[in-house]
Amino acid sequence: MYAFKYQRAESVGAASAALSADGSAKVLSGGMTLLPSMKHRLTAPSALIDVARLPEMTGVRQEGDHWWVGAATKHQDVAAHAGLQKAMPGLVMLAGLIGDPQVRARGTLGGSLANNDPSADYPSAALALQAQIITDRRTIEADDFFLGMFATALHSDEVITGVRFRTPQRCAYGKFKHPASGYAMAGVFVAQYALAGAANGGWRVAVTGVANGVFRWHEAEQALAQGAQPPALQRDDVIDDVHAPAAYRTHLALQMLAQARQSLT
Repeated sequence: MYAFKYQRAESVGAASAALSADGSAKVLSGGMTLLPSMKHRLTAPSALIDVARLPEMTGVRQEGDHWWVGAATKHQDVAAHAGLQKAMPGLVMLAGLIGDPQVRARGTLGGSLANNDPSADYPSAALALQAQIITDRRTIEADDFFLGMFATALHSDEVITGVRFRTPQRCAYGKFKHPASGYAMAGVFVAQYALAGAANGGWRVAVTGVANGVFRWHEAEQALAQGAQPPALQRDDVIDDVHAPAAYRTHLALQMLAQARQSLT
């Protein structure tokens, strides 16, 4: 790991100002993706701006037909939230399956989305639950936020402050864990909304861990809307590595979709 400076931000505005002043600085919240990347020298920020203790970035609250979750909210707090359990059990299920207890005690929602690891869990929930990623200056729809492996629509000096999830009729998450890391080798989030006349019948299916970035599985959405058997996944960017060949990952995607459908509530 390279040398870097550390700064604890006293406000969201101070964090944004620090990022603007140093184009190589990065936001630190839980650090569950960022710190391992630094240890492996995949990234070398000049400074870390710690936002983990900012009260305006933590907590969970209902806002009409949405639920707002602070960007610095820990995975374990999402997994234990009674309101979320009733409104969107798939999100609670997902949070409880991330990593191990130590990771869930430190990792945060905003950090997961900002780093956009292709095997992270939360990006699939953001896409399936029509999330809005709220920053210190704008609101970004989840469909426009994820741009590819470790790439997002965030500006270098922009800070995620919270995420607004739209409450579905029902939702669930199916995940096949890597046995060592706990990351998703295939994770499929399924949500259904009451959208009269929608081409996909109100279904949204998002997949993580399978390709070079999270994505909507439109063919599966259409099949669910028609009451048909979802087709095999076909993509050109399916991950093929020492952990699983591409054909196995596409098979896992179909199996995790079936698992999520069985869990729908």
